[in-house]
Amino acid sequence: MERYTVIPEKIVFGGSCLARINGKNVFIPYAIPDEKIEIEIKKTFRDYDLAEITQVLEPSPHRVHAFCPLYGKCGGCNMQHIDISFQRELRKNMLKECFEREGIDCPEIEIISGEEKGYRSRIQLTDGGFNEKQSNKIIKIDFCPVATQEINSYLSSNPFETRPQGRVHFFGDKRIISNSASPSGRLVIADETKKELWNKNQIGKSKNKTKNKVKQRFAGSFENSSNNCTVQINNKNIEFDVQGFFQSNMEVLEKTINAVTFNMGGQNVLDMYSGAGTFSVFLADLFKKTTLVEHNRDALVHAEKNLLGKNHETYGLSGAKWVTQNASSILKKDGQYDAVVIDPPRSGMEKEVCRWLCQNKTPQIRSISCDPSTHARDASYLVKAGYKLTKLYLLDFYPQTSHIESLAYFEYI
Repeated sequence: MERYTVIPEKIVFGGSCLARINGKNVFIPYAIPDEKIEIEIKKTFRDYDLAEITQVLEPSPHRVHAFCPLYGKCGGCNMQHIDISFQRELRKNMLKECFEREGIDCPEIEIISGEEKGYRSRIQLTDGGFNEKQSNKIIKIDFCPVATQEINSYLSSNPFETRPQGRVHFFGDKRIISNSASPSGRLVIADETKKELWNKNQIGKSKNKTKNKVKQRFAGSFENSSNNCTVQINNKNIEFDVQGFFQSNMEVLEKTINAVTFNMGGQNVLDMYSGAGTFSVFLADLFKKTTLVEHNRDALVHAEKNLLGKNHETYGLSGAKWVTQNASSILKKDGQYDAVVIDPPRSGMEKEVCRWLCQNKTPQIRSISCDPSTHARDASYLVKAGYKLTKLYLLDFYPQTSHIESLAYFEYI
């Protein structure tokens, strides 16, 4: 394969650097903008090429030695070769570019961050180890430098051969105050039995045959009390299912909750895509009534426990169905919402939800996202509808990776 000497222009979403050779885009993993490198083209496509570094000729001043011996082999981190301050600047620039591509003038992006190592309280092991990058091979591990002390204590004291088989979720953090299976423990190992049984029942069956026989409850969550976990976040207890969705960086989550709820208050607030009510628990102290909408009814079981004694209503259906079936009658009964907090999946807001927000013109919207492209897309609709983007945060939940989460403040003008 051909070799070239290039100076990458910028880092792009996904963590690779972009260079151009004869007008064609070339994506290079583990490169840093503005350093001089020799590369070899590994895969060629019509519109772009994929390359790998053969030699760093003039390294960036931000290039550092990775602190993990498995870096580049493990499928987790992809930015350990860059010092942490510059990592955050690069992630901030990627976020800014996404919004500017949609024609949105960004305010100065603020960064909410925490520890760069030992932060990750949630991992998934496959047959006792990690998956090798872009492979089904299993890497034996007894320590992960980005995982919490509680997880690493388990890895160091439980030999690879004795760990649970299959894909198993682990949640370990000093903030755990109880768990059904181990009330005094700081680590929860999910019981995957029901999930694996459901998957097994589907093998060899068409969707039509299984549709009326076995109904999957909701993505990511299966009722199993031994998987319930309670953490103390900002002096409040929050219960969730370790198989369902919950953030992996508790320090940044605590800071994000403070940012989401800052200067909020009033009569009514809507928590769209509420999950187990992580934000609602705090919103309920600031508003007289909180409305939660979440398609995962298993998550809402935990939300009901988390909001016990608070004035709230929960709706176990999609945002789109809530808009078409419930929104109008709720507004007639309770009046307009003073604020909306919305935290959609990676695909962004459902079009019905986005349209409703644009038409309803709630004074304050706080929008959280785990995908900057869809966040920017949805933001463009709000801005066209008359909202102003007043604040934009990079939520640095996953240091050492190119993953970007963000929080935006919108005010109707």
